[in-house]
Amino acid sequence: MNRPLACALALALSATALVGCDKDKNTAPTANDKAAMPADAAQDNPFFVESPLPLKFPQFDKIKDSHFAPAFDRGMAEQVKEIQAIADSAEPATFDNTILAMERSGLLLGRAIYVFGNLTSANTNDTLDKIDEEYSPKFAAHRDGIYLNPKLFERIKSLYEKRDTLGLDEQGVRLVERYYTDFVRAGANLTEEQKTRVKEINSEMATLSTKFGQNVLDEVNDSAVIVDSKDELKGLTDEQIEGLAAAAKDKKQDGKYLIALLNTTIQPLTAQLENRALRERIYKASMSRGSRGNQWDTTDIVARVTKLRAERAKIMGYPNYAAFGLAEETAKNPEAVNKMLAQLAPAAVANAKVEAAELQAMIDSEQKAKGEPTFPLQAWDWAYYSEKVRQAKYDFDEAQLKPYLEMNNVLEKGMFFAAEKLYGLKFKRRSDLPTYHPDVSVYEIFNEDGSQLALVLVDPYARPSKRGGAWMSSYVDQSELMGTKPVVALHLNVTKPADGKPALMTWDDVNTTFHEFGHVLHGMFSNVKYPYFSGTNVPRDFVEYPSQVNEMWSTWPEVLANYAKHYQTGEPMPKALLDKVLSAEKFNQGFATTEYLGAAMLDQRWHQVGAEQLPDAKGVMAYEAKALKDIGLDYAPVPPRYRTPYFSHILGGYAAGYYAYIWSEVMDADSVEWFKENGGLTRKNGDWFRDKLLSRGGSKDALQLFRDFRGRDPQIAPLLERRGLTAK
Repeated sequence: MNRPLACALALALSATALVGCDKDKNTAPTANDKAAMPADAAQDNPFFVESPLPLKFPQFDKIKDSHFAPAFDRGMAEQVKEIQAIADSAEPATFDNTILAMERSGLLLGRAIYVFGNLTSANTNDTLDKIDEEYSPKFAAHRDGIYLNPKLFERIKSLYEKRDTLGLDEQGVRLVERYYTDFVRAGANLTEEQKTRVKEINSEMATLSTKFGQNVLDEVNDSAVIVDSKDELKGLTDEQIEGLAAAAKDKKQDGKYLIALLNTTIQPLTAQLENRALRERIYKASMSRGSRGNQWDTTDIVARVTKLRAERAKIMGYPNYAAFGLAEETAKNPEAVNKMLAQLAPAAVANAKVEAAELQAMIDSEQKAKGEPTFPLQAWDWAYYSEKVRQAKYDFDEAQLKPYLEMNNVLEKGMFFAAEKLYGLKFKRRSDLPTYHPDVSVYEIFNEDGSQLALVLVDPYARPSKRGGAWMSSYVDQSELMGTKPVVALHLNVTKPADGKPALMTWDDVNTTFHEFGHVLHGMFSNVKYPYFSGTNVPRDFVEYPSQVNEMWSTWPEVLANYAKHYQTGEPMPKALLDKVLSAEKFNQGFATTEYLGAAMLDQRWHQVGAEQLPDAKGVMAYEAKALKDIGLDYAPVPPRYRTPYFSHILGGYAAGYYAYIWSEVMDADSVEWFKENGGLTRKNGDWFRDKLLSRGGSKDALQLFRDFRGRDPQIAPLLERRGLTAK
């Protein structure tokens, strides 16, 4: 079973659970239950054949919700036959009749799961959610049926034991090794009794993970803050207020204003809102998500999933889930993660406290000037007064930036422009290809020589049917073996403006856009033989590295000057303002690093202990509080970026892996220095990065790929300097 399909099954078991339900519909006809499907409709199921569209682009105009279940059923049945034929073969195991046969298996299932996983993340509805709940445990059982097939494992094991004598190239040998490791980690060497228990655990966790994701989105929608008066929104722009009014109208709250919550603890609008009581209300609504004791409370799910993970890790021979999960990452073990995070935490908190003192001084000064009593800085004040301090220090604020950050300019004259300069890429809008939502655009990407490279879907706006955050995903993975080129997607959650108004981005939106496009580049540039190694199929603590490197181009002078133009006048961002933006890059890094580390170290505390040390549902919040206190990150003005009940990363694919962002940033910061040392935004540098790293996917050890690019192991000094953590 090739890695992309294995990842797709994992997606179906976890990552797709990071979404919930709403009545928002796809552009294709949707919300048809299976009962409404005519008996002979199976022959019209678009998943039963390869898509005839360019690069096997999904036929969104033909795909109905009712097509998924039949495609899943037939797809699993076909793959079971394919796998059993490999396992039962009377021929001795060979690379071709075992490993490559598995790489080619499950094509129908893969087509359906890739589309389903993307839709349940980007544009779900009640019907899709029900299918997700029904099929998550079925997918878990299907996956276990493959990985725990003893005859199949014996064939793989026999090839593994003589892998160096099979006449394979380096990538072929690595493929055998990876298949063997995956089967062992799935439980292939366990006793039958242990295998039975692992299957039970996997099935239950699949159901729970799906439920968690749906609860998180339902809770986000239910926790949206309704504001009765426009007067309370002082500090927001007219365009923002219009957007909040439109959002309220969509929820049948005419004449009011709806502030939707993002998945982070601190909400962006608190940086602008002058009304302190409203800031507090938003903060408390955000903080209480998932632990309010209502129907969307997730504490029972968290308690159960973490115990199940710990139990499974113990069965596999590991002391805790973190030890099991990190064994195949570049970090290798929890000790390495703890050491790295411990290097950062004290300096980060110290810097945050210095920043807090500046904010408190600003509060005291303002209150004194108004003749009113002062108040101690709270978490709901941080973003607001931080913006004031930044304005005082650097003489600019976010409101000055936004008119120069119109979304289409950022995408096409920023993100695409940088890729053209660095890699020679060309971009063509494709309005002839169907999409799942009217807001989605499709671009065809070409290499400098005119050869076709990939198709990219861009889905920029937030909506109730879409999970929070931003991400890249894949519909078709590149592979020489399968003769496929990439079809990938970039998903953002930019607030959609009112009709006729421009979409003006925050600076964080811009940075996120370049980050996610770094993932897209990683997927598009893939040039590997086997599907297993395609694109971003690399260790979790390496996958964020190329995307973080791509962030550097958002502030590169040549790039910034090309896209940062006033949406009304076309005038470029004044150099004085641009210089202020660049000089403020280290501002508020104590807060940013502390809130991130709070989440990263909390993740480790949930996964570095045995099941017997984990709490039940009633003890989840107390466990979180004690964990933050024990690690010195219980600093009230800076809460963790995600609290446990809505920490979707660790209930999805980043369990014991949220540290990956800063682990990857060590390599990123070091790589940024390399680009600067070698001339920056040049075709020569782009070609080197593409050839040595971006195109290789998982076909080589991740750290070796870094060494091939950089010429040495990564060093932490550039990261410490970037975040201002060298001294305080």
